[in-house]
Amino acid sequence: MTHDHDLVLRPTAAQTSAALNPPPGRNGGDLVVETLAGLGATTVFGLPGQHALGMFDALRRSDLRYVGLRVENNAGFAADAYGRITGEAAPLLLSTGPGALTSLAALQEAAAASAPVLAISSQIPSAGLGGGRHGYLHELPDQSASFRGVVKSVHTVRTQSQIPSAIAAAWRSALTAPHGPVWVEIPQDVLLAETSVPVVTAVDATPDELPPRLELTAVAADLLSRAERPAIIAGGGVVRADASGKLKQLAEKLDATVVTTFGGKGAFPWTHPLSLQSWLEDRHTTDFLEDADVVLVVGSGLGELSSNYHTFKPRGRVIHIEADLGKLEANHPALGIHADARLALQALLETVDARTDPTAPERVRNLLSRVSERIASQELTLEQDVLRAVRAALPAGSPSFWDMTILAYWAWSAFDPQGVNTMHSAQGAGGLGYGFPAALGAAAADPSRPVLAVSGDGGALYSIAELATARQYGLNVTWLIVDDGGYGILREYMTDAFGEATATELTRPDYVALAESFGVPGARTTPETLEADLAKALTSPGPSVVVLPALLRMFAPTHLD
Repeated sequence: MTHDHDLVLRPTAAQTSAALNPPPGRNGGDLVVETLAGLGATTVFGLPGQHALGMFDALRRSDLRYVGLRVENNAGFAADAYGRITGEAAPLLLSTGPGALTSLAALQEAAAASAPVLAISSQIPSAGLGGGRHGYLHELPDQSASFRGVVKSVHTVRTQSQIPSAIAAAWRSALTAPHGPVWVEIPQDVLLAETSVPVVTAVDATPDELPPRLELTAVAADLLSRAERPAIIAGGGVVRADASGKLKQLAEKLDATVVTTFGGKGAFPWTHPLSLQSWLEDRHTTDFLEDADVVLVVGSGLGELSSNYHTFKPRGRVIHIEADLGKLEANHPALGIHADARLALQALLETVDARTDPTAPERVRNLLSRVSERIASQELTLEQDVLRAVRAALPAGSPSFWDMTILAYWAWSAFDPQGVNTMHSAQGAGGLGYGFPAALGAAAADPSRPVLAVSGDGGALYSIAELATARQYGLNVTWLIVDDGGYGILREYMTDAFGEATATELTRPDYVALAESFGVPGARTTPETLEADLAKALTSPGPSVVVLPALLRMFAPTHLD
């Protein structure tokens, strides 16, 4: 009798030959790139530095494609977007100290948005580890401590034989639900020393599954089957789990209305008769959800933005499906189900009883009509026209990446993404500078379709250096910069709160001339010509910049009333 634990994986002849006759001149950096290739990586992002040169030297002996950005934080944003688009763990190669620390804001966004990023950093030589003060360049007493509160897991390597296993463990961690960024650090001397470790050819890092407990989904199915006015809040976990199809089946089986969070844009068809779209920053939507007798929350922690700034107070039963244990029932008591969205929705599909509610589409239409009337009463025609122009110019299925800017805040609520996993923003952590470098990462992931980046002029200055990256690699990204001469949303916030704004006005360059100085075509547009100018840029190969001078305003909030 043969048991599973008796099975032995036998190497192929080629693997045996590679192990017995490794090519000369390999070092610890080769173990890094060999492991990444063995795990299935094809593209890496990053920025070289003194302690990390062993990894970067090894790249030229591998088939991995390297996309080098000009700032580590931007490289992190690019890796974040690559991970969101492909569902793979995106390798991010970094140097020690300042290089590593500069990536922290990007890794925070990846953590908040559950984007799988595999950050691999160098460290000072092994002799300097342990917290002493040896005076090495870039030395920190404990570099990994800066990342433990940001990433899912930290993996420190001390010897070359540990490299493949540490990277494999980090890869598995990054891709186990909930996805997220992970951190590996390797000392300089370990990367540079010649290695006798055989060529890495077989690496297993299969992510762990997170199925629901069946006694919990049985109770949830019973609640949903007997509900009179069920409603579903679909978050980014549905998109990341590739579960939008199952969500649609469940909503239709239950005749349940569906609203998507800003991170869950595209999880449910925008124009579906049961779609409440994503008007979560609206009291009419909040009231509608509070009136539901059963609310199914899938893949969202119901944080600040998803709860209309914590004004949402559900009166019915809440069922909460969430892969991130820390988010489960963090904001509302619920029947908490710790599970991957796809597996949990499948379990519900198999156990709920079908129900019909002929009033559901009419209630959806009435809600959207009230929302539209509220917005129309505020005389925000310019903002709506600009957003419509962007939607009309962007081909369906093309991804868009939005910085923290007023037009993006409009897009969270009002933009039809026209596809699953197509609209992404930095609303998880809320840092500036995300849009353009993230779009570069998406273009590297899929060069077959144009990618749109949207920034304000304030956010654009965070990542303007990446025009050089876009030009160097010929990445197919159109960058729309809405130029209002300052930090527009902060200007509004401060004026509303204090009567006038301070520190929000910016001296800025001529963005068209600046783009052209990088060899990137630039165009200045108007609200009336935006659609045509943007469409032209999106259909032209390679990078381009479109600048829209405009002072946009936000619609009035409802959470303060």
